Amino acid sequence: MTDFQGIPVKFQGKPVRSGEKYLTPQGFSAIRDGIKQPVNPEALMPGPKPRWLRAPMPAGAQFDAVRGIVREHRLSTVCEEAHCPNIGECWNAGTATLMLMGSVCTRACRFCAVDTGNPRGWLDPEEPANAARTVALMGLGYVVLTSVNRDDLPDGGAGHLAACVGAIKADNPRTAVEALTPDFQGVTVDVETVVDSGIEVFAQNVETVERLTHPVRDPRAGYRQTLKVLEHAKRYRPSVLTKTSLMLGLGETADELYSTMDDLRAIGCDLLTLGQYLRPTANHLPVARFVTPEEFLRFREAAISRGFRECVSGPMVRSSYRAERALEGSNCGIATVAAR
Repeated sequence: MTDFQGIPVKFQGKPVRSGEKYLTPQGFSAIRDGIKQPVNPEALMPGPKPRWLRAPMPAGAQFDAVRGIVREHRLSTVCEEAHCPNIGECWNAGTATLMLMGSVCTRACRFCAVDTGNPRGWLDPEEPANAARTVALMGLGYVVLTSVNRDDLPDGGAGHLAACVGAIKADNPRTAVEALTPDFQGVTVDVETVVDSGIEVFAQNVETVERLTHPVRDPRAGYRQTLKVLEHAKRYRPSVLTKTSLMLGLGETADELYSTMDDLRAIGCDLLTLGQYLRPTANHLPVARFVTPEEFLRFREAAISRGFRECVSGPMVRSSYRAERALEGSNCGIATVAAR
């Protein structure tokens, strides 16, 4: 575990273990990996991990270069903080998803390995300029900006996120920006702040089907609240594409997934991603089952038939996976072969 500068997290000179509380460099307390350790943690996996979920270890010259840029400019990436299995592929392609407003979230969703705590209003005033400089150094034509939830801020961080978009656009006018945002507690004026910032894609993740929203998501999040946010963004500025993501393998049924797709299309959502939930630590929700590649392809077909412009669907897919390719109509190049 590292802090936002890549320094190993320690408290009183000792490494901090998953589920333990520690003191951040900014002076507030947080819980490593977001969820406190239960008294009797369950086994991590429901049996051996399938062959199709084995990701190569991240390595390579380009990977090292991207990591160096992120560390030099004190930026958190969701690639690292959320333990994304695609970090090697994306960073070696010279792309990354930047996580703004620090690496400590005010919420504690039971699927997420981002640290949780109360930053008490802390923000890095240099972050907009650093983000713009990083995009330029990496030569990105498409960048995804996401953030932790910041319920401690009056606007949920909308103004800061918009400032980062503005700085990136000013220095990199040809770069397309996707904002994967918090839900801003459903406050539509904060949604408008981000939509007005110059983004091409507005994303807010519904994460799972309505029945499983709690306990999967933090109590302050909600299925209908996310739908409200996505609907308002689309109505407020129809030219901006809207996007959301679901994790599969948490216990949802196919009919529940199809019902969710219908709800999303009813509010005009353009883009959908579907991926396998993988339990980040023994403190988090267990995996109910592993969804096969064939099932992911069937779900993609169901989404396309309902009118989504694209549905990127596969076991290793995450919200921002090869986001720049989302309008190619090719499932981002994911092979359409049967699992063995």
